[in-house]
Amino acid sequence: MTDSTKTSLPNSMPTIRVMPMPSDANIHGDVFGGWIMAQVDIAGAVPAARRANGRVATIAVNSFLFKQPVFVGDLLSFYAEVVKVGNTSITVSVEVYAERNRLQADTVKVTEATLTYVATDGHRKPRQIPKLDSL
Repeated sequence: MTDSTKTSLPNSMPTIRVMPMPSDANIHGDVFGGWIMAQVDIAGAVPAARRANGRVATIAVNSFLFKQPVFVGDLLSFYAEVVKVGNTSITVSVEVYAERNRLQADTVKVTEATLTYVATDGHRKPRQIPKLDSL
């Protein structure tokens, strides 16, 4: 899985940006997959909570693909967008890009995932997602 093809970042603003620290890496210098998964979950929850107009909980990781390793010092940009809205659930697609060698603008897509969240009420029970006003 060493696709070193340079790519450009999407034209939208990232949902979150973060730089992994040495404590996030294994002894070989690769960032732990679980750390990346946690950041993807946080990024996916942002548009889900916005669309649900409140609290959401992760109920499924539908797909998760590590396309490239992530290293300490990479600047990660997480792009998340709602791709499906049900009665109580919201499915979000997340793409993660790493900017390496920032002086040379080397950017690679490192991860892509799809997660499903459920809107919950104050008692952590599923609740209806508000309808959007039609234009």
